Amino acid sequence: MPVKPVPTLSGEPAIVIAHRGASGNVVEHTLEAYQRGIDYGADFIEPDLVLTKDGVLVARHENEISGTTNVADKPEFADRKTTKSIDGRDYTGWFTEDFTLAELKTLRAKERLPDVRPENMKYDGQFEIPTFEQVLKLLKAHEAKTGERIGVYPETKHPSYFSSIGLAHEEPMLALLEQYGFADAEDPVFIQSFEVGNLRALNAKTDIRLVQLVADQGGPFDLPGIRYADMVTSNGLAEIAEYADGIGPSKNLVIPRHTSERLGNPTSLVSDAHKAGLVVHPWTFRIENIFLPTEFQGGDTASANGDIKAEINTFLATGIDGLFSDNPREASQAADQLFAE
Repeated sequence: MPVKPVPTLSGEPAIVIAHRGASGNVVEHTLEAYQRGIDYGADFIEPDLVLTKDGVLVARHENEISGTTNVADKPEFADRKTTKSIDGRDYTGWFTEDFTLAELKTLRAKERLPDVRPENMKYDGQFEIPTFEQVLKLLKAHEAKTGERIGVYPETKHPSYFSSIGLAHEEPMLALLEQYGFADAEDPVFIQSFEVGNLRALNAKTDIRLVQLVADQGGPFDLPGIRYADMVTSNGLAEIAEYADGIGPSKNLVIPRHTSERLGNPTSLVSDAHKAGLVVHPWTFRIENIFLPTEFQGGDTASANGDIKAEINTFLATGIDGLFSDNPREASQAADQLFAE
């Protein structure tokens, strides 16, 4: 029998965020993935946002697209291959900011994790790269058809880098969100970032709720010398609350794992964040064994499915306010069952 969860900050049931759409079921960051996320019961869909050469926001996991599109197979773009330093690391490949939107629309998406999700490879080559506006139109079309309003949870990817090349996220993103009815704190929208400066800037420009992403190692690129570990202390959380409405922590910061890869005891992060007035939306819950704690794994291979619902139930019991999942169908089923009891 699942444990009844600690109340969320609002007292409402935890939300389910379709991470890059239903990316466990179909190629991520495609309109098909987002639609499936909606169909599978997610409350929000999550597009990662990067920009094109002509300043259009598009949905990709990274601005380097060799792992998520067929760009390497396009001889007309062979000369676009290059090496760039992004957030202090060198990457070689093809980058969205070197393509116009029209050029990107000639590419097709492919599975980013083919070894883990071989079934998704059957969709390789079928779907184009969507713009952020197309994602928002998808949400509005669903609302017009069903009356159900699904939220959007965009992430600004590498905002300092894009600003440095004259392609800042903030203005085009806020303009599109307002155009499609996502402009206020009451609207179902969160904007997230691993950096701090752009969230502070956004806080001065919009009433949309903001979420500081926090990894279990390293720190924000735009604040050298600051560690994420410092940001999840009581003082760090109070500082985040000055400009953001929540945190999106690595799930290991909520419940760490032992060296055996079994879950340990929950930390105080959820209660500490709630005391600071911050919601907590950890990432990322995935069904394959390679991502699951040992006690929830099933089958004999790293890509076999385990008991993601049991893992999610364990985290919901800590009082988290929502969660990111590549498998929104199973995540929604777990949340609905737990909060209905």
